[in-house]
Amino acid sequence: MYSPHTTAGVTLNENADPDVVTDLLRAFDDLLGDEDRFRHAEGNSGGHALTSLVGPSVTLPIRDGHLYLGQWQAIYLCEFDGPRQRTLSVQVLGASS
Repeated sequence: MYSPHTTAGVTLNENADPDVVTDLLRAFDDLLGDEDRFRHAEGNSGGHALTSLVGPSVTLPIRDGHLYLGQWQAIYLCEFDGPRQRTLSVQVLGASS
């Protein structure tokens, strides 16, 4: 799964406890700091930095036609400059027999 956007990343994390999302958002805010310290004039430099840290994609296995995730895992689209309309690309690769 791939995000073609420079201020939106894709990651995998726990989805059972809503405090995980709150904690991630707090960690992202701590990493971002004050937007005024950046030189990029659009005001979304922190979004670019966080996307570089999180990454634009994840590679996930498929088993028996379904995503093979851990019991507590979920895929997150991390929007660092929004809200905005986003698209994701998915490519399925198969092993040849």
